[in-house]
Amino acid sequence: MPENNLPSSNIKSNLITTTPVAPAVGGPTNNNLETILKTRNLVSDQDLAAAKLEHINTGASLEDILIQRKVLDVGTLTKIKAEEFGIPFIDVNNLEIASYILDLIPETLAVKYQVLPFKEEGMDLDLAMADPLDLQTIAIIEKRATRRIKPFQADPSIIKLVIEQQYTKALGNEVTEALREVSADEEVGVTNIDAMMGTNLSTKNLEDAPVARIVGQILQYAIRTKASDIHIEPGEKQTRIRYRLDGVLVERLNLPGSIHENLVSRIKILSNLKIDEKRVPQDGRFKAQLGSTIIDLRISTLPTVYGEKVVMRLLEGTGKAIGINQLGLRGDGLRKFQANLDKTVGMILVTGPTGSGKTNTIAAALQTVNKPGVNIVTLEDPVEIRVPGTNQVQVNPQAGLTFASGLRSILRQDPNIIMVGEIRDFETAELAIHAALTGHLVFSTLHTKSAAAALPRLYDMHVEPFLLASTINMVIGQRLVRILCTACRKAHPVTDPEFKVISEHLGKFTPNNLKTIQIYEPVGCKVCNDSGFTGRTGIFEVMEMNSKLGESIVDRLPEQEIQIIAIQNGMTTMLQDGFMKVIAGETTIEEVLRVAED
Repeated sequence: MPENNLPSSNIKSNLITTTPVAPAVGGPTNNNLETILKTRNLVSDQDLAAAKLEHINTGASLEDILIQRKVLDVGTLTKIKAEEFGIPFIDVNNLEIASYILDLIPETLAVKYQVLPFKEEGMDLDLAMADPLDLQTIAIIEKRATRRIKPFQADPSIIKLVIEQQYTKALGNEVTEALREVSADEEVGVTNIDAMMGTNLSTKNLEDAPVARIVGQILQYAIRTKASDIHIEPGEKQTRIRYRLDGVLVERLNLPGSIHENLVSRIKILSNLKIDEKRVPQDGRFKAQLGSTIIDLRISTLPTVYGEKVVMRLLEGTGKAIGINQLGLRGDGLRKFQANLDKTVGMILVTGPTGSGKTNTIAAALQTVNKPGVNIVTLEDPVEIRVPGTNQVQVNPQAGLTFASGLRSILRQDPNIIMVGEIRDFETAELAIHAALTGHLVFSTLHTKSAAAALPRLYDMHVEPFLLASTINMVIGQRLVRILCTACRKAHPVTDPEFKVISEHLGKFTPNNLKTIQIYEPVGCKVCNDSGFTGRTGIFEVMEMNSKLGESIVDRLPEQEIQIIAIQNGMTTMLQDGFMKVIAGETTIEEVLRVAED
């Protein structure tokens, strides 16, 4: 059974009057950092002189410069400062902290102020802090925890991670306790859940209700770990909770099957769905907030033999577009992309399966072309990423606002640039192409496995090939691969089987020194939650239109032949881009093959 590790949410609220206790500041106050480092022989005269020169030229602090130059690490510098100011240092990595101590300070507060309570003695609370000299933070925490604070210096580079890990451990206790309360109530069912939501109960009672707390824990964990989806799956005896983290489903919790119906009812109430309708799929939505993070949740229910399966898609309400340079596009592909963004007419298509990062790519493009002199209007379902300065429209089929009808209206809004979230049918495709023909730059997406497959897909929609040849500027195919955790990845020389796989896929791009290059494999550590990976990046193929490709479209050539022509014209395939990232130490061979191999 997987480890139960969602965060705790219990908070003590009784307040008592306390007085902030300032940390004992001792040590040689006339010693500056330079003198301290030289006295301890921690930095050479040459390194110190170079850092001081950079400090004079840039104004950056000596500390930051030495850390950036890797002359000192944050942990060593932190210990030195703690000793000089007479503040005890605490290694937060291996602390065993009781859940009732974590309950004294909410996780959102701990993350905001970078503090971690770890020991309680009477009315005194030992507190690990990134900055123990911050008296204002100490006063705030004392008031919230109703304890006198004894500050300890912790390593600022790892305290945030350890805070998340410690609060995560509380999942088992919280859910187990809530399950006990559910088990103690023999009458728990849909009726009781319905009554729990009645107006006769206070907000506090609603928040304390066991099933509501379990749902809250499930959502908190998803938001904190940046999961893209939550799967609540009924089985014969248990309900399985899985999260999609960095594109991979991971099982995190098993709950008794007896409470499954109650969980689904709670989610339906939040989503304004019909509780008593269990025979047909339903779709809904609601918003959740954790700290300053607001999440828009899209809910889908599906009847199965053991009950209703629920999938919750998490969309960050305050999501912002990233820059083009952060997508993972490089070299010739990046150059082509930027060159086509400078055009004022035509169509740019981004292709790939669901969850391949198409929305991020288009949002980055819109952010690049967004200037005071252009009018940008988008049609999206849903609006996932906000791009300030653009007019983003949410599609609403129930109200009659579809991609096709919305696109007709957009053309009367005097746009320069149009973004259609997805081309799904002939009507939308035809309108988008005519917009590109009549002086607009149009962005859109298609669900196809490669850039070359986009063209036959449009043939299937009965779009005239000669129109495609004259309007499409560029087609991008993409996938997302997981990035190796730099804290624990392990280097090894390229083996003979790996050499064969890499050279076969890279072809002419294979480096001459491949056999002497080291590549990396995942290991797993606290930083990456033992997965070996942290975050994702894109692998791309950029097919820029030219006369040869135009002729292939008019001749209705199949995907394979279009792909060959594109490669002959210099296109780097997704697999080749992925293997270049393997050589660069960013990901693994297995990861590239998992997401990009047909």
